[in-house]
Amino acid sequence: MKKIIETKNAPAPIGPYNQAVFAGNTLYISGQIALDPNSGELKTDDLEKETAQVLDNLSAILEAAGLNLKDVVKTSIFISDMNNFAKINEVYSRYFESENAPARETVEVANLPKFVNVEISAIAVKF
Repeated sequence: MKKIIETKNAPAPIGPYNQAVFAGNTLYISGQIALDPNSGELKTDDLEKETAQVLDNLSAILEAAGLNLKDVVKTSIFISDMNNFAKINEVYSRYFESENAPARETVEVANLPKFVNVEISAIAVKF
């Protein structure tokens, strides 16, 4: 069974995709960037605030699906500059406790949507 998850508390999709899709008990969350869902503005002037907005957007989608960050089993982090890894990781660690942290990869890419510095997607499971 496939169920689309949608919330106004995270940025609306800007193309032919959904914020998240449940397939059985597994939730696949599309890559999130630092778009403020209220103003529609990008928050890219401060890397820590940008990363926090991305994770807040992910959290809002999880909440709309009846889940939370503890249910995340995998994240994919895409960054425009590997030199930013430590700052992004520090903010990330405020959202995910080490003992319950999901599996993940972090990849430097040439460009991201709207030329942001970080994008994060996630997979969560409803146990």
